[in-house]
Amino acid sequence: MGFRHPILIAIAIVLVGVVPPAWAQQNKPTISVATDTIAQRTFFSASLQREMPYEVVLPAGYESGQHRYSVLYLLHGWQGDETNWVKLTQLTKLAAAYPLIIVTPRAENSWYVNSATNPSDRYADYVVDDVIEDVDTHYRTIPDQRHRAIAGLSMGGYGALLFTLRRPGLFGFAGSISGAFSGPSGIEEVMPQLKPSTDQAFGTWGSATRKDNDLDSLISAADPAKTPYLFLECGNVDPLLPSNRHVVAELSSDKFAYEYHELPGAHMWSFWDNSLPLLLGALAQQLHLQPAASAAHTSSSLQR
Repeated sequence: MGFRHPILIAIAIVLVGVVPPAWAQQNKPTISVATDTIAQRTFFSASLQREMPYEVVLPAGYESGQHRYSVLYLLHGWQGDETNWVKLTQLTKLAAAYPLIIVTPRAENSWYVNSATNPSDRYADYVVDDVIEDVDTHYRTIPDQRHRAIAGLSMGGYGALLFTLRRPGLFGFAGSISGAFSGPSGIEEVMPQLKPSTDQAFGTWGSATRKDNDLDSLISAADPAKTPYLFLECGNVDPLLPSNRHVVAELSSDKFAYEYHELPGAHMWSFWDNSLPLLLGALAQQLHLQPAASAAHTSSSLQR
């Protein structure tokens, strides 16, 4: 569980240039990776009734050993896919420090929910049932809550908290970077380009799908004692900052175990890349991975 003390807020003045639209996938050189640590797999999803791919980052020595590992499911954002984390961040380099399997599934622009408008798009069931089962079947995982984590960026950050709150016994740690927490409750006001995907995923205003996947309601209904440790990060010039602060205030009020870091940055790949060390360090600590890298706490971080 996290430390329980009043939230201390440090305000930093940051000089920034022109901030691109929050939904933009920033152009960034592809980072070269060691191909023997990356596996690609395609499997048949019973929930979606079609073939779906995911990538796997394997720990050092996996192929030559028999050891079983904890798993992190790392979710992509809007307009992303299963290759983003490996291609656009230093994930493979950072992950090499941990005895950890990392899985990056493809989920389209689904918002990680069972679609209100297309009954065949059951993406929530696909992730929490099909993907996890396939990974546990084909890789040497430790298939229990204490050794399973989930995290993501933007839409994926929303998905990570959504799955954790809806299925509290499934994950032992959940993380969000720049979480798009108001997906079903008005994110289009900040990011108008998201409206077609949110309408398709959640349906019309007042729909049962919007209500069932609203984080405010899920946090209010959740039992903090049964909810795993939550890790949140957001940039201080991110247009999603107000909704992230709102969720943090709710977590604080209801006495969840969590930590929150508000750091210089916007809604872009450079911030998400730089956020990974803190995320992986907190995950390693909570899942008791050895060796566990400690997450540095800066004066611009908020923790509880």
